[in-house]
Amino acid sequence: MTHHRRGLRRLLKDDDLLAAIEADWRNSGIDDRRKAMLGYCEKLTLRPQDMTIEDVEVLRSAGFSDRDILDICEVTSYYAYVNRIADGLGVPLETWLPQDD
Repeated sequence: MTHHRRGLRRLLKDDDLLAAIEADWRNSGIDDRRKAMLGYCEKLTLRPQDMTIEDVEVLRSAGFSDRDILDICEVTSYYAYVNRIADGLGVPLETWLPQDD
């Protein structure tokens, strides 16, 4: 997870915002569009069996195109897939990655 955090840190360029997102993304000050995206990602990750077309409509209402929604779904699903493969095979965390500042 450390390398994902580091990537987000580079994108945000705002350590306070990163800390707020990590603590509680719903109340972190991010815009409603990003909240809609993260809500979709969270639900797809934790409760994929509960996904419906309404979840897609929420993203459309937030201004995401169908291509955006496909990308969001694919990236979220890919990370879940890769993590489950690694966990299922007992792959250890990368010890060569430096810790965050």
